[in-house]
Amino acid sequence: MHIERHEGVKINLKRIARVKRKYNLITQKRKKSKLRISAIKSTENRTCENVLQQNFKVDKPGEVYSTDVTYLINKNGTRAYLSSVKDLCTKEIVGFSVSGTNDLEFVINSVNESLEYASGNLLIHSDQGFQYTSAAYQNFLKSNGVQQSMSRKGNCLDNAPIESFFGHMKDECDVKNWKNLGELRRKIKDYIKYYNEKRPQWGLKRKTPVEYRSFVS
Repeated sequence: MHIERHEGVKINLKRIARVKRKYNLITQKRKKSKLRISAIKSTENRTCENVLQQNFKVDKPGEVYSTDVTYLINKNGTRAYLSSVKDLCTKEIVGFSVSGTNDLEFVINSVNESLEYASGNLLIHSDQGFQYTSAAYQNFLKSNGVQQSMSRKGNCLDNAPIESFFGHMKDECDVKNWKNLGELRRKIKDYIKYYNEKRPQWGLKRKTPVEYRSFVS
């Protein structure tokens, strides 16, 4: 290929093969990089069954969570990421984490925070994002006795509850005016406190998520 492209000489691969056999010529083959093979294997999807199946009506707190990541961009174009976890019974945000990078660590941090409110039989649902298909995330769930569920590929309706929260937050909280992650984190923390403790919802018998948790517990 190099000779044909740079020297203008047409190459006949069959003829080259005959010449190699005639003179016992051996072509050195480039070995595949073990690092590259490992990287490819590490990105293989480890998708899970959609256990939740859009059954968003849950009777008891701490049994089914919905989680996802969204991005937030300020007026200067700086991007940050929010990972949140929502209890499907109470609609309460039970865990969140803010980061300047969309990585595995901050996702696990938000889920780890949510375990404080979990029952002994927790199911957590997400989309097929790279964090949720990673071995580290899945091992973290298994080590805490958490069952995993995943949306069908490209189907945002399978994870509608957490998407709904993100929509309300972006409408009701000024997440475009922030200078640094600390300021953004405080804004989101204040909004989640308001959302959980002050904002009643029709689907919760006009109670707030915290009030509803006490009501059904």
